[in-house]
Amino acid sequence: MIMEEISGYFDDDGNEINPNYYPKLSLCLSCKSNEKEDEYEEILCNLNRLDQKDEREFKCFAYRQKKNSQ
Repeated sequence: MIMEEISGYFDDDGNEINPNYYPKLSLCLSCKSNEKEDEYEEILCNLNRLDQKDEREFKCFAYRQKKNSQ
């Protein structure tokens, strides 16, 4: 039996979502988490962003401002 590996982001209906089609918001770009090369943090940020893609206002409770951002 051949097992197919499934990875990526999927909506509630099982459709694959490409986070590259949803640009990072300015809030995300000014966050410390955006600097890191931590793939787990990136996954959480992408999931948060994708979950709110149709919302009027984006909310992130993990936001930490970079020192050089204003």
